[in-house]
Amino acid sequence: MIILFNKPHGVLPQFTDGKSPSPRPTLSAYIDVPGVYPAGRLDLDSEGLLLLTDDGRLQARISDPRFKMEKTYLVQVEGEPDETALDALRRGVMLKDGMTLPAHAEAIDAPDLWPRDPPVRYRKSVPDRWISLTIREGRNRQVRRMTAAVGHPTLRLVRWRMGNWTLEGIAPGQWHRGEPA
Repeated sequence: MIILFNKPHGVLPQFTDGKSPSPRPTLSAYIDVPGVYPAGRLDLDSEGLLLLTDDGRLQARISDPRFKMEKTYLVQVEGEPDETALDALRRGVMLKDGMTLPAHAEAIDAPDLWPRDPPVRYRKSVPDRWISLTIREGRNRQVRRMTAAVGHPTLRLVRWRMGNWTLEGIAPGQWHRGEPA
């Protein structure tokens, strides 16, 4: 079984928090299906597609970097990346933990997404732009670090696609069963 979940901003990508006295929202507030576990991670401050499965082999295939599953993110960045910045992302950028693999990067029109809670900060004097970024790795906070490395910090990050699975038609906090790849 595979579950496609649209993880809202501020939700931990796990079923328990372990912190008290004020635990943060977790997957258990949204998904009551026994025996499923996240396949990969999605940071607390990121939104979008999170896959869960009860199949250990499928979970490994989705999350293990050896399989280089493509993941597409819709990224709102500070400033307006020019072709030089996008080309750097396409070639791969140097991060503290080494060079990233080349990515597919392109500037896009603002996608028709749900409002984020809390909203992204808006600054009159600093423009922002949306890009689509497809990577085949899964380093810690990789997309945020990549956009920062080319001079455009991430303001909002929505994972839209993993492999053949997409977020299409799934509202924030909602999930549905998907077909195994």
